[in-house]
Amino acid sequence: MSFDGIVTRAVTHDLQQKLPTGRIVKIHQPFKTDLVITVRARGKNHTLFLSANPSFARFHLTNEKFDNPQEPPMFCMLLRKHLEGSFVEKVEQHGLERIVTFSIVGKNELGDVSKKTLIIELMGRHSNILFVNNDDNKIIDSIKHIPPSLSSYRTVLPGHEYKEPPYLDKLNPLEVSLEEVTRKLYFNQGKLDKQLLNTFSGLSPQIIQEMMKRAKLVNQETLPLAFMETLEPVKNHDYTPQIIGESESFSVINLTHKKGTVQTFSTVHEMLDRYFHGKADRDRVKQQANDLEKFLRNELNKNKKKIKKLEITLKDADKAQKQQRFGELLTAHMHLIKSGDNEIEVVDYYDPEQKAVTIPLEPRKSPAENAQLYFKRYHKLKNSVAVVQEQIVKTEEEIVYLEQVIQQVETASPRDIEEIREELSEEGYIKKRVQKKQKKKVDKPVLDHYVSAEGLDIYVGKNNKQNEYLTNRFARQSDTWLHTKDIPGSHVVIRGDQFSNETLLEAANLAAYFSKSRQSSQVPVDYTLVRHVKKPSGAKPGYVIYEQQNTLYVTPNENLVLELRNRKGTVKK
Repeated sequence: MSFDGIVTRAVTHDLQQKLPTGRIVKIHQPFKTDLVITVRARGKNHTLFLSANPSFARFHLTNEKFDNPQEPPMFCMLLRKHLEGSFVEKVEQHGLERIVTFSIVGKNELGDVSKKTLIIELMGRHSNILFVNNDDNKIIDSIKHIPPSLSSYRTVLPGHEYKEPPYLDKLNPLEVSLEEVTRKLYFNQGKLDKQLLNTFSGLSPQIIQEMMKRAKLVNQETLPLAFMETLEPVKNHDYTPQIIGESESFSVINLTHKKGTVQTFSTVHEMLDRYFHGKADRDRVKQQANDLEKFLRNELNKNKKKIKKLEITLKDADKAQKQQRFGELLTAHMHLIKSGDNEIEVVDYYDPEQKAVTIPLEPRKSPAENAQLYFKRYHKLKNSVAVVQEQIVKTEEEIVYLEQVIQQVETASPRDIEEIREELSEEGYIKKRVQKKQKKKVDKPVLDHYVSAEGLDIYVGKNNKQNEYLTNRFARQSDTWLHTKDIPGSHVVIRGDQFSNETLLEAANLAAYFSKSRQSSQVPVDYTLVRHVKKPSGAKPGYVIYEQQNTLYVTPNENLVLELRNRKGTVKK
């Protein structure tokens, strides 16, 4: 993560061009630490995303769509009361720190001019969003409350005076000269990267690594020059937003020390949207569904162990014929058995070579009882074969179902997790959660909607409830249905019966991306008409069988998925 002071400067500079004089028309708080503010400026709506997420704190314009809670949180309602209808006056960054203020002008209940400030502080787990009254510099409220027991430096609670975070007296690297940089560094002490980090504000380890790389042979001449050269485009607001390599580092300037494919973007907002796509959601899902995933994996392991035991039992059942043979041989040679014998050696009449075979005996049982014992074992093993085979089939189906649900949890949104919990409750895996307040029942699951290059609608089910609704109720018989071949994944439907091979490949890419093989290449995807897809009677949710399918192979491409998602189109229902 490299949302440093330089990236903050790039985002702030762009917002300074777009938001001032813009009117705040909507405010939402989709998650506990996130705000979404719609600003109408210069005839266009701008969606501003502010996040105090401890792992993914950031702010930028976004094209992402968010699911809002049925009841907005108190902080959201407070902002709506004070800010909706107000105007953004200016956007400012504090030096090169990761602190940005949005100055907002509106009118209070009496019609008088009212000035407020919305402040976002990007400080890792200490990140916060604060709403401050300009007249007395008092905190009206904040997205996170910090009582005195948690911080001896400052209290962040309604009614308390706003106090800026400590800056540690660092220098603004954009305001120093070459000579000042040289004077501030002690080359004989070593650890120059830490010296740079502790002396200058807004610099991340990533930017410092770039300075060291450009300096090559680091000394008191080369490093200050590399320092000034690296920051020159930042001073001039000459940014090159990019994501680099498989590790997906992002930057607003060229990084020569990073290896890998460089993906450039026209704006810093597009870059951040792309980089953070799904990351915060997966983090939230991991927190919300940690217990659920652990339970599912335990159940999966139990069933895999059960399969092994059943297979051992089945192998033992194969010995049934041997038990029958011993019983019949004992019956034929009963006159040779003496009381108290532990075993008897007899000619095996069933062996083509008529070899002798030794049969163990129970000394306390009579010859007839020994024969009956073998016949009982034979019948028991014979009858168990059908039962064991049936249990193996059921356990294998259980494993397929659990693997499917685990895959759905891994790719789920926070909204999807509740549907998965509900399904597992209905199937008897977990107890139903007791809710204090009854939520409004949603009749239809919400499907993910994508639009192909030629304008056709493609729908994706992210869990079994959505899959069943999509395939069995929403889709038409003439629509095309797709699913990864023998791999847990989502149901995908192309709306309509007239489309090109390009649309088919795009839909197949979605099926591969939302499957267990997301990170694989050349993933097999089956496709057929919806009329050829059926759910067997009594089958678990989401399970279907299909016929008359064809198979194609695609490599999942997240960039294509985002392109299909963001493309505007007419939803045809």
